[in-house]
Amino acid sequence: MRSQIMYETGFSFPENILRKLENVYKGTTTVGMRLKEFVVLAADKKATAGLYVAHKNVKKIAKISNNCALTIAGLVADAQTLADYLRVESHYYQVLSRRPMSIRSMASLLGLILNEYKYFPFIVQLLLGGYDYYEGPKLFAIEPYGDVTEEKYAATGSGSPLAISIIESNYTEDLDPEESIKLAVKAIAAASSRDVFSGGVGIDVVIIGKNMYREHTFQGEEIKNIVGRIYS
Repeated sequence: MRSQIMYETGFSFPENILRKLENVYKGTTTVGMRLKEFVVLAADKKATAGLYVAHKNVKKIAKISNNCALTIAGLVADAQTLADYLRVESHYYQVLSRRPMSIRSMASLLGLILNEYKYFPFIVQLLLGGYDYYEGPKLFAIEPYGDVTEEKYAATGSGSPLAISIIESNYTEDLDPEESIKLAVKAIAAASSRDVFSGGVGIDVVIIGKNMYREHTFQGEEIKNIVGRIYS
């Protein structure tokens, strides 16, 4: 309803909203990969407010259910609101239907919400990944205006050009869990080494497969053993 009123009254974006939309791409690095039997999501841990480092130990991967998670780039409050809403809706669906909501349906729901508020948008760029009990592993990229695309691999945030180049050079669907986790860590580390808006005290990684949800924060020597240098 709010979007319809804005459209009918000729509402246009205030300059501050346009600047915030641009800033979606000026902080954070997250990556996602869909493999044959599982999905891997990874993210840095630095939060920035302009040029100020607001926090170095932020969690940017939100668990939605035992088979699904969401990576976050953009405004924290907007992302948390969407993650909470999706968490409640997916649980409500499961209670009513006695089966989990599909990953595709979750992505579509997020896309519809974002599109509904396109005239007063959520300032977010999201990756939704998980193991679908109907279709297997799935990964979706969701943009601020609600467009949803299914991907084999994707990256978001200001460090995404660097991260995606690492993944594209090494990705195959046949990677095993250990290899895919190492690739995700290398991608985040590469982006953080050159992008001042990415970094923090570690790298969060989540791997989701059939009856499997594992998360781990790589720090210090663990990252050095993977990438061959100190991470910062």
